[in-house]
Amino acid sequence: MPGVERETQMTITAFILLGFGDLPELKIPVFMVFLATYIVTLTRNILIIATVSYNHNLHNPMYFFLGNLSVLEVCYTTSVTPKMLKTLLVVQEEVSFSACLLQFYVFGSLAVAECFLLAAMSYDRYLAICKPLHYTSTMSFQLCFQLAVESWVIGFLSLVVTMFMVSMLPMRSTISSVT
Repeated sequence: MPGVERETQMTITAFILLGFGDLPELKIPVFMVFLATYIVTLTRNILIIATVSYNHNLHNPMYFFLGNLSVLEVCYTTSVTPKMLKTLLVVQEEVSFSACLLQFYVFGSLAVAECFLLAAMSYDRYLAICKPLHYTSTMSFQLCFQLAVESWVIGFLSLVVTMFMVSMLPMRSTISSVT
């Protein structure tokens, strides 16, 4: 019958990232700004990691946490920025559903780990400022290491249930057509 609308459902297996399809003149300047920012971020954090690692005067809890935060930030920015830079240059970039889930998991896990690491850093500064006489006996290297490891572990475990539930969502697109 003419004029009857039919719906067809398709399972989504990939996402298409369009970038700046409508504004091609902005692709290169935006790419250059984000690339420069990414390079500065990586350089700054790698210098912090190297300085904290090689200078024995900086082997105390505050700098241990700063080094950990720098490692986390390198991972955090590297989990998203290279793909974003590639998408800015390519007209259409296809990302599989599983690759999208993996990137979301890594990004989210690192974000949660960063929050817990910042909380550990806050606890360290609280002890140093509010209880200076107890600081050296309370904040041992073992406790610092334990807080850092727990931040990373909690970060990566906290999104497991969320990712499982997101992976179970039906990714379908409904296409209507008039025949």
